Amino acid sequence: MTATAKIEGYDLIGDVHGCGATLAALLEKLGYHQRGGVYRHPRRRVIFLGDLIDRGPRIRLAVSIARRMVEEGEAEIVMGNHEVNALAYCHRGPASHGHDWLREHSPRHNRIINETLEQFRDHPQEWEEALDWFLTIPLCLERDGLRVVHACWDQPLIDDLRRDHPDGRIDKAFLVESVTPGTRAYRILDRLTRGMHIPLPEGVQIHSGDGFTRRSFRTHFWARQPKTWGDVVFQPDNLPGDLEQRELTHEESARLSYYGPEQPPLFIGHYWCEGVPALPTSNIACLDYSAVKFGRLVAYRWSGERRLDADHLVWISVPREEEARPQPWEIDFD
Repeated sequence: MTATAKIEGYDLIGDVHGCGATLAALLEKLGYHQRGGVYRHPRRRVIFLGDLIDRGPRIRLAVSIARRMVEEGEAEIVMGNHEVNALAYCHRGPASHGHDWLREHSPRHNRIINETLEQFRDHPQEWEEALDWFLTIPLCLERDGLRVVHACWDQPLIDDLRRDHPDGRIDKAFLVESVTPGTRAYRILDRLTRGMHIPLPEGVQIHSGDGFTRRSFRTHFWARQPKTWGDVVFQPDNLPGDLEQRELTHEESARLSYYGPEQPPLFIGHYWCEGVPALPTSNIACLDYSAVKFGRLVAYRWSGERRLDADHLVWISVPREEEARPQPWEIDFD
């Protein structure tokens, strides 16, 4: 897109998680065409919601498509928790940290990033360049009347971030601080890229479909006066037993963020939604529909509307059958 071209709107794309061929197919469905190794549209621009990496079959391709578009001015992006995880996993910690790496190389953490490291194994320079690029990605964006963040828009924390990082981009010092619970950097990075969690009762666990065991559940942030856990739970896994009826404590309620209906349109990913894409409110769109779990890779075509419209959602379904998955020839950048 040339510097003088008028942008008619943004196409916001949810968590790709290494579904690079599906991403290319979605871009083509949205009217983007590859020229010079970059997907371009004459009048529109993409905003990626983060989590390009981990789990999927074409991680290098997903990163390459997004990075090329961003660097050519055809797209913008916010950082997801999986980019944060990769940065911490691959950066050594200070002596006072107690571990060799900012993110401990535990079996759980190894499993999350394994596919990414494996697919970049024979391309170490490309991986180092990708990590350098991840560190330039902002945590949040405001553009022409819309807002974008990976998991949760918490205005006080965003204001705090922008006091020292007005463009929303963190640095290595911020990353180092963020791995220590309770620090300012931890609170900002955790809320914006991972959202809000409520711990489950002692001895209660959720065994998720992705094979991980969780001892907390994800909550949303648009209930005006929530009373129970069921009022705020936002994840594909059901709460065990009758926990949806459990009343929120004063401390839990105080920790919740809130994004009201009078606020500008907001686009998020992160939450592994399932089924036919829909809008949770008239001014919030969650675009993570579990593409890498054979769900849908979803975009929202935004053209300035204050009230969002589910008819503007566009998606590509990801079939389980390998031969049915999108494999357009022109996306092979190798």
